[in-house]
Amino acid sequence: MKTVLVIDDDATLRDTIGLMLETEGFSPAFAENGEIGLTQALALKPSLVLVDLRMPGLGGMEVCKGIRAAGMKTPLIVLSAIGDEMDKVLLLEMGADDYVVKPFGSRELLARIRALLRRSSTDDTKVISFGDVEVDLSRRVVLKKNEETKLTRAEYNLLTYFLHNPDRVLSRDMILNSVWGYESFPNTRTVDAHVVRLRQKLEADSTMPRHFVTVHGVGYRFLL
Repeated sequence: MKTVLVIDDDATLRDTIGLMLETEGFSPAFAENGEIGLTQALALKPSLVLVDLRMPGLGGMEVCKGIRAAGMKTPLIVLSAIGDEMDKVLLLEMGADDYVVKPFGSRELLARIRALLRRSSTDDTKVISFGDVEVDLSRRVVLKKNEETKLTRAEYNLLTYFLHNPDRVLSRDMILNSVWGYESFPNTRTVDAHVVRLRQKLEADSTMPRHFVTVHGVGYRFLL
């Protein structure tokens, strides 16, 4: 389970984000100010950090700089209020990877979190196998029976999302948020169509799938 550290002096917002993270299968950790947050980040080494830009004492910018100065490559998302002058170049210089403007929707925040975690994955396993399929994550190559199988970008992104969430029930909305992203939110039928294509290309028998399994009324579960 991936740990997400939430650093914000607003207790209500911390609780709200924490509940959302738990619901989505993450393990939240909390800090009420920048000093505590930086200490926890260095000790816990979380999978991702959400940090408020404006806090009394040590602000979000200093927290980001402190984490990067310690050599940590942890993905950082800055939470900023409307009216804050946010310069993307400055954000990059201080070590942040993304920012979200308050108030924000849970769907948008989750999409940003999952997108960053995918891009920054440091899993030691670079090749994942299931059935007669091998997926080389470092080279983005998919082999079935030792022959390369061509996937579209969306098909490959969906496949890797399943690979990183094995044996977990995933709703269509969760898949849409994570694979396609909040800003280009398509119809849920898009998920079904792409799952059908993955089954046709990668299952031994697409009419009796063993890996890309339908969970009726919810979505899908991927089994290795």
